Amino acid sequence: MHIGELEIDEALVRRLLREQFPEWVGLPLRRIEPSGTVNAIFRLGAELAVRLPRHEGPTEPDRKELDWLPRLAPLLPVEIPIPVAQGHPTDDYPWFWEIHGWIEGETVPVEEIDPVQVARDLAAFVGALQQVNPAGAPPGRGVPLAGRDEGTRYWLSRFDGDPAVTAGWEQALAAPPWDGPPVWHHGDLDARNWLVRDGRISGVIDWGAMGVGDPACDVMVAWKLHSPAARDAFREALPTHDATWERARGWALSQAVAILAYYTPINNPTLYREAESWLELVLSERE
Repeated sequence: MHIGELEIDEALVRRLLREQFPEWVGLPLRRIEPSGTVNAIFRLGAELAVRLPRHEGPTEPDRKELDWLPRLAPLLPVEIPIPVAQGHPTDDYPWFWEIHGWIEGETVPVEEIDPVQVARDLAAFVGALQQVNPAGAPPGRGVPLAGRDEGTRYWLSRFDGDPAVTAGWEQALAAPPWDGPPVWHHGDLDARNWLVRDGRISGVIDWGAMGVGDPACDVMVAWKLHSPAARDAFREALPTHDATWERARGWALSQAVAILAYYTPINNPTLYREAESWLELVLSERE
């Protein structure tokens, strides 16, 4: 999926456990598929999960998730992974990695669940996260949209698409920036990071982009539900200022363009199809 990414197999994970956490080396281990774009995930026994970056992982210890996820967990309406331990680099593996508590649930394609109900569940989650006190919190992905302009222009120059895409990006850039206090956000609410039980969102995983900033980077999930009705249900459940809504639309557009310019229908067909749907929904609003 990425040039130069590491091949991470069960044998490597077993070696890391044997060297650093021998108390868990005898537990059953199996890889979770499909893989995300950043991490390989293995289930370890019944109660643990091992998460290892596949490329460009941290070379210095990062305590953000270890310190903050246990504080956030009791304040949210869904389960989130609680860090248990942090592994360090070795000769076999160059980055820091983590062991978290396992959360029951499935990664389910949006088209296989009720998108309106999912929209309401996600709105409740985002709204609860926004209410968490931001004091002392780390900065997250929610930077001003202008800070994404250079990168988005790079991908637009490599994207063979409708000129309306560039116009849509410029319209989003023209929206007033966030002028309130920074708010908590997850930062990466793609479908691979929702867990579903009985048709409802039961958990949210992969918190590497979390922190405080502009809430638009979470609000953009409204366009990732592949449905105008679900998009509208999200906004109804989480009333959002027009400027934030416009910036969120820009976030969805910029992510879709980057994915469609970087990946192909061969190396990441699921994400590629999803990005096509996000972009189609964004552009349909400009017609």
